[in-house]
Formats: sequence, structure tokens, C-alpha cells
Amino acid sequence: MAITDFLERNAKLYPTEISLVEINPANQPDRAVTWREYNLIESSSSEKYRREMTWREFDIKANRFANLLLTRGVQKGDRVAILLMNCLEWLPIYFGILKTGALAVPMNYRYTAEEIKYCLELAEANTLVFGPEFIGRVEQIFDHLHGVKTFFYVGENKPTFADSYDKLVAYCSSTAPAVDLKDDDDAAIYFSSGTTGFPKAILHSHKALISSCLTEQNHHSQTHEDVFLCIPPLYHTGAKMHWFGSLLTGGKAVLLRGVKPEWILQAVSEEKVTIVWLLVPWAQDILDAIEHGDIRLQDYRLDQWRLMHIGAQPVPPSLIRRWKKVFPQHLYDTNYGLSESIGPGCVHLGVENIHKVGAIGKAGYLWEAAIVDDQGQKVCPGEVGELIVKGPGVMKCYFNNPEATAETLKNGWLFTGDMARMDEDGFIYLVDRKKDVIISGGENLYPVQIEDFLRAHPAIKDVAVIGLPDDRLGEIAAAIIELKPDVSCTEEDIREFCMNLPRYKRPRRIIFADVPRNPTGKIEKPRLREIYCGERLVEAETTK
Repeated sequence: MAITDFLERNAKLYPTEISLVEINPANQPDRAVTWREYNLIESSSSEKYRREMTWREFDIKANRFANLLLTRGVQKGDRVAILLMNCLEWLPIYFGILKTGALAVPMNYRYTAEEIKYCLELAEANTLVFGPEFIGRVEQIFDHLHGVKTFFYVGENKPTFADSYDKLVAYCSSTAPAVDLKDDDDAAIYFSSGTTGFPKAILHSHKALISSCLTEQNHHSQTHEDVFLCIPPLYHTGAKMHWFGSLLTGGKAVLLRGVKPEWILQAVSEEKVTIVWLLVPWAQDILDAIEHGDIRLQDYRLDQWRLMHIGAQPVPPSLIRRWKKVFPQHLYDTNYGLSESIGPGCVHLGVENIHKVGAIGKAGYLWEAAIVDDQGQKVCPGEVGELIVKGPGVMKCYFNNPEATAETLKNGWLFTGDMARMDEDGFIYLVDRKKDVIISGGENLYPVQIEDFLRAHPAIKDVAVIGLPDDRLGEIAAAIIELKPDVSCTEEDIREFCMNLPRYKRPRRIIFADVPRNPTGKIEKPRLREIYCGERLVEAETTK
């Protein structure tokens, strides 16, 4: 069995039902109309505000692209890269690649031209599908790429070096190609987020993709009637594997291109969304907009919204307490995962465990989890160690990187690089990334713990704690603090607030600045260290 079998089944069971909706709020018309009314209205840029696709159309478009690839010599085991913003074409292209037996290689839309080149060559891709946002970057590397022979362009005004996806697929067969696929066949290469250096290429099988469908549906009880709102980028495992719950049940999903609070609530209201996956900053922005009166909940139809869940980063308990005050009827879940574990779900809180908010939870459906010391031995409850996981979604390997694979995969266990502890009830709490631990004067400082404490300050919108070099202590903790708009706060205010922290955990340096995050919500700590670690630092005085 292959992941594509689910798509073909849905096309037969629900041929005329909507599978995907794409909404572009930036193309909203001046006059007041609903998104459904706007479905047939073109904007000045000829991009629609709302587009939709049935399950039959989804499968046909995937078949057409698969057959197009086959005519260009793409074979089973080849690698085809996708460089697109979220759009209605994204998933049919992904599944079209899989139907040929080739591997889909989704790419981060924030990559520079050099990073695009690096990842294409790392994955040994021979075909690239890209959109208008990336013409300039692809042009920069076009003459220097090794191995990529075919370029398909999705959109209008194609560059001369690429073929038009839109025009060519229209003439291809809508019948599924006769390619034998098994669950152990290679299916996709995803790239690590690059938070610890250059991205690594993560190889997954069809079996891993299928397991993520089963895990997601088990955790969040999706039915055919559920509607899932997908906001994060589809190139990342997180967004796509949460959508896999909709794929498994044949439910509708909405791709929202934008993260403004009013856009999110309007999408929930207009499309009758029941499940929303958010990142921490988006949830904070929604609550802030409501509390400031910028959004009035009575202006939206939200009664059907049953579940909000968060992943991709540690979740401050204070945030969920605020959320439940505003949306007391919502179920809530925390998801934990890595691209190496086919995205979210290897550990999750569970909607029944709201009393344990702050924990990432226990091993997910079909998964095992443990916390071990440097020798790989399990630690006692309450002790900090490295989180390791085991299950059908663990990657096959880092593609063409046996050394990194050997460091990460040991006896079937995936060593996550995340430091964690387990309480007496078996719930796991993240402490920090192993490489982010700050050793100051011989003490281990875990930035996540300090960040969670600081986020409780009413003036703080976001915070990142990093280690900076210090002549006497080796490292000191520095807090980069992003304040809420129009809020006044001084360094002395923060230091006074930190008096409730143990002395050795108090940040020695306070920096007011924006906190950069990547598209999946992770704080870009390497970027922050690059900005601030070059300075000659003197230990700041700490109030006793």
C-alpha cells in the first residue's frame, strides 16, 4: 500500500465533495462579499480570492502531473523538488510525484538561491517545480546547478528556461500511471530546519507517511465532517501531516495564505472550520487582538470550532490558560515531533490531559518514548536527559550521510537532541535543545525554562534566551525580548520581575529586539547568536 491509495479511494467515495480550498485574503475585494460569493470574481492580479477543488479533481490533477513527469523521463526512485508557496496546486503536484514512484522533495520557501542550490544537489534532484515568487532565485543558480535538467513553472509569465506546468498538464492522461508502489518504497525527502547548521536531507518511506495518517486521526478524532484549517507551509512535515487526518477521512481542508488574526477567524467562520493548528505567535496574536478590542467574536460564526492544537515549539502554559478563558468550549492538544519522525505526533499531550498543560505529553499512537543519559541509559523520573523515540514514522536515514545517520539512529531509536524530563505520572516536559543548553559557571541553564518564566510578564510578546561568551563564567544567559506594541517596559522592570527566579537562572543581559522565527514557529537561535555573540561582553550586574 502507498499513501496515494488514500487519495484514489477518496476520489471514488467522495468524487464531487470539496477536498481543498485556497483562500488569499490579500486579494479581498473592496465591497463586502463572502468568500463563497467571491469564488467567481477575479482580482486585479488575476488571482482568485477563493479557489476550491473536489476529491476527483485532486486525483485527476495528480494523475496528469504524474504522466507529464513520466513523459520527461522521471523514473521510480528519482527526486523531484517542489518550491512553491501554499497554493491549490501544491498537494496535487506532491501526489503526482509520488504516483510515479519518484520522491517528492519539498523545499523551504525562505531559502536563498545558494540554499536552494545546496538542497537540490544534496537530494540529487533532477526536476524542479517552482512558482513566481522564486524566479529570481532560480535564475541566479540556473547555470550552476548540477543534475537538475527539467524545470516546471506554476503560474503566468513563465521564464524562458522553464516549461509551463499549467499548459502541459492539460494535455496529459487523467488515468493513474501503472507504477507498482509498496509501503517500504522511498516516498519523500524533507530537510531539517537548519537550526544547527546546513539542512540535512531526511528520507522517508510510504510506510512512514501512512503511519502519520493513522497517528494524527487517532489523536484528534477527525471524521469526514471535520474541516481542517491549514496555515503553516506545506513544505514542512508539520502542516502536511496534520492534514493527513483529513486525507484519511476524506474531510475538507482550507489552505489560508496569511496569519492575521481576523483572517484566521474569518476563515473559521466562512468555511465552518472545526480544527485549527496554530503556532504560538499566532495564538498570542489572536488573543491580543480580542483583548484589545480589534476583534469582536460576535462578528464570527465559531460554534462549530471544536479543537485548537499547537506544536513546533514549547507551549507556555499561561498561553493556554488565556485561550481557555476566551474559548472554554475548545479541546486542546500539544503536539511534539521532528521531520525525522515524520512530523508531529510521536509525543502528544492528549485532549483529555488539559491538566498537564506545559508537558508535551506521552508517546503518541504507534510510538514509544524514553529519556536517557549520555550512555543511553534511562534516567529516573524528574532527571533531565535526552528524549528518544521509536516508531513506524522514524526516518530511513539522512540521505547520503551515513555518519549523521549513525549519530541519530541507534538500535531503532531516534535520538532527538531535545533535553527533557518525565514526571511521576509519565508525562514528558521539554527542557531545551541539547545544543542550546547554556553552561554558566558550571551550572546548566535551560533557556526554555527561563523563556517560559519571562513570557508571563504582561509586556512581553516573545522572548528568546541564548548563551553569550563571558571571560569569567564561560557563558551568560541573555534574554532577547520582543515587547507588545505600544507597551512601555525597561530593563529594570525585567530584572525586578526576574527576582522570582533563582539567582543563577536570571538573565545577565537584557536586549529589547524582535525575536526571529522560521515559518514553522521555531526561534532562529543560530541567527541570534550570530548577531550578538560577536560583541565583546562584560557581565552585567545582577540585583541581589
